[in-house]
Amino acid sequence: MSTRAYEVRVAEDPADLEACFAVRKQVFVVEQGVPEDLEYDEYDTTALHVLAIREDGVPLGTGRLLYGETAAEKTDGDLSLGSLGRLAVSQEARGLGIGVALVRAIEDAARARGLSAVDLHAQTHALGFYERLGYEPYGPQYEEAGIPHQGMRRAL
Repeated sequence: MSTRAYEVRVAEDPADLEACFAVRKQVFVVEQGVPEDLEYDEYDTTALHVLAIREDGVPLGTGRLLYGETAAEKTDGDLSLGSLGRLAVSQEARGLGIGVALVRAIEDAARARGLSAVDLHAQTHALGFYERLGYEPYGPQYEEAGIPHQGMRRAL
């Protein structure tokens, strides 16, 4: 993978959203075997999506933020929390810092909306990644789409 420049931005148009969904399909559906009907949900229409895209237009990664009433189901009704999810980086772009850039962009969006913390449901193999970014595990581990997960939170 070339280390060409990339940018992380809020996905604001249909082409950006298609790029986000393409990365998610490759990572979650193809690589991890998550059923497509579980990967895409009703939250996709109201979430804030971020996109990492290479200067030549190749999408490298994505993530989303749920906030307000949309996030209430995932945050036990606490409207001061945002919910980070669907963080995915294409296989060829891993190790370039894109995941960190996406998480920080989501946190910035959460701060801009007045949120006090961000929650997430981490796949357990990624716990170290999120811990290095200041997230702390809470509660028991559980399965989601057949993959072990752990709740984590970071105060903003």
